[in-house]
Amino acid sequence: MNVTIAVIAKECIPGRVKTRLTPPLTPEQAAALAQTSLSQTLETVRSVPAARRLLVFDGTPQHGDAAGFEVFTQGTGGLNERLAAICSLAAGPLLILGMDTPQLRRDQLAPLLADWATPAPVARRRAWLGPASDGGFWALGLYRPDGGLLRGVEMSTPQTGAHQLARLAGAGLDVGLLPVLTDVDYFADALAAAQHCSGTPFARAVESLATGLPAAGMPVEVPSAVAPSRRTDPR
Repeated sequence: MNVTIAVIAKECIPGRVKTRLTPPLTPEQAAALAQTSLSQTLETVRSVPAARRLLVFDGTPQHGDAAGFEVFTQGTGGLNERLAAICSLAAGPLLILGMDTPQLRRDQLAPLLADWATPAPVARRRAWLGPASDGGFWALGLYRPDGGLLRGVEMSTPQTGAHQLARLAGAGLDVGLLPVLTDVDYFADALAAAQHCSGTPFARAVESLATGLPAAGMPVEVPSAVAPSRRTDPR
């Protein structure tokens, strides 16, 4: 398929990644779980038919993670600017994914892949959005990549997904929706994601971590009145 899949991600360094997993996890545990999430996501992407696979990275990826991917350094600026910059890396259909949904399965991308494989251009949707349960989005597909469709969209808010969808629709694009997935920001999110990818390295890692935690250290949810702002973007 003439599709480029780009994964935007960052190096999993303790204290700099997945900080909202602590507590109940230690910074080292949080970074290790983030690395497992990233590696599992990349393995899923390797199984998806694509013309090119890009890893747009902040830091230095592990050798195994880079295998099968063209590695690019993330651009500068806010997240919307960095996502927009990815559009310049592909001339044809582009799907951008994050590293925070390890429960992603190849079949969940099937509607987009089938649509963009359709011979008749008039039948194709020109954009696809994968909404996140916290109001953001975990995937963005653009049949004709255009960074202008991302620049200026405010990221990391509960309305980010809705605003991005409105931007696409406002540009006259017919937008398809992928399944709603949960970004792994808090440990409760990790528990929920693990239920949807049982038997995978991520699920086993979450099970092992949960077993070693006291019950009081595993909040099922974070009260909205006191919870810090959730990140609602695909990085």
